[in-house]
Amino acid sequence: MTPFLEMRGVHKRYGGVVAADGADFSAERGEVHALLGPNGSGKSTLLKVLTGVVAPDAARVAIDGRPLSVRGPRDALRAGVAAVYQELSLVDELSVLDNLVLGVEPARRLGFLDRGRARAAARPALDRFAEAFGGRPPAEAPVRDLAPGERQLVEICKALVREPSILVLDEATASLRSGQVEVLLSVVRELADRGVLVVFTSHRLAEVQRISQRATIMRGGRTVATVPIPQTDEGELVRLMVGELAAPKREDRRGGPAERQVRLKVSNLAADRVHDVSFSVRAGEVLGVGGLQGQGQSELLATLFGVLRRRNGTVRVDGADVHASSPAQAVAAGFAYVPGNRATEGLLLRRPLVENLALPSLGRRSRLRLPLSRARELASAREAAVRVNARYGSLDEPAGSLSGGNQQKAVVGKWLPGRPRIVLMDDPLKGIDVGAKAELFDLVRGLAADGAAVVLSSSDDRELTEVCDRVLVMFEGRVTGELSGPELTEDALLASALQVHGNGP
Repeated sequence: MTPFLEMRGVHKRYGGVVAADGADFSAERGEVHALLGPNGSGKSTLLKVLTGVVAPDAARVAIDGRPLSVRGPRDALRAGVAAVYQELSLVDELSVLDNLVLGVEPARRLGFLDRGRARAAARPALDRFAEAFGGRPPAEAPVRDLAPGERQLVEICKALVREPSILVLDEATASLRSGQVEVLLSVVRELADRGVLVVFTSHRLAEVQRISQRATIMRGGRTVATVPIPQTDEGELVRLMVGELAAPKREDRRGGPAERQVRLKVSNLAADRVHDVSFSVRAGEVLGVGGLQGQGQSELLATLFGVLRRRNGTVRVDGADVHASSPAQAVAAGFAYVPGNRATEGLLLRRPLVENLALPSLGRRSRLRLPLSRARELASAREAAVRVNARYGSLDEPAGSLSGGNQQKAVVGKWLPGRPRIVLMDDPLKGIDVGAKAELFDLVRGLAADGAAVVLSSSDDRELTEVCDRVLVMFEGRVTGELSGPELTEDALLASALQVHGNGP
């Protein structure tokens, strides 16, 4: 019997990184089918091939026995495939209802869009989640005024308005509270009862076991098994996800950072999606921040850098209290910040590379009322480029003309002339090839060797085990565990995160 959805031989490579290595996936109409795997297993790549976000190097995809040729998301929508990702596609300035109808407005009437008809058609999808919004859906509220979980719900509603035959939920519950999750799972059951295929990706195994009939497990870009959920316990799912091989035991590479001074001490920190977080980092130490995606890791780093407002807690640098309510104040206190999105937060892509590399140094001189000069700008930029081994044609070319790896080197390199004491790095190795990744590993270790305290968040457990001395595990904005020494392995990191999620609400 031909499966309703069939994907065979999916291959995708980004430079030297293999994201999908001949992966297969099949599922039936009216099924809730989980797709599981550790960070970097290739499951998101597989789903983005299905939804037209990623063009595969090779793949055979069919829906209901008919070959599917997808050149972009619109082709996938026309084929009945809708998706919800953690990265939202909402327009902050528009109301909730107006976001729901973007791209699916009814035909024009007398030269105008029938806005009333469009909004009326979208309203039922929103009303299905009324309980998750506290009983009253914020239909006319601007999206920018909503909490993160509410935004995620709007994204889900937006997908339902498309009336898909296949709905992809890729970590769609990560930012939802327990009550909101309950409403979503109820809606998922209703959709499956109506014949919709729901592909459900989540690291929360308790949710997977409650809602799914089968699960396909991926590891290293390949499909390793498809199992029936009722006959497969949580321990077996974890074993399939992590495999039999553990990472080798680690040795201390830095000659005893535990004996060095505490450079950064955080106590009872609270902010948006950060709750009562305490930790310390010594000079020369690389502290990892892990756990499943969307558990407050990015918000923790943004709060320390003054991007998000601190509601409670203390931050001390070399024993002195720091009250950074803005990035400029954080930089003055010795912080540097490498954001997770280099294109929108790390670089000015249309501006020359020289300006990007020299920007922090020039900002320091401006605050000190020192004169600015082209010569100093060039000297600062050249120093940074050499230290990070950035490859470029000219310092005057736009930063956006560089490869992804060299762009990320520039994001790190611009901070080096100022010799920061604390370096905050939010998934700095995301989306770059294996060669650039190795060079950035060396940069991180070099920063620590120079005496900086490095706090590194990563969505890839392997990166954390390879570069960090210790790793904090976060869940829903709290630190729930810490791994170090021989116990710091990919298996242990994943098991620690899954155990919390499996036992959670």
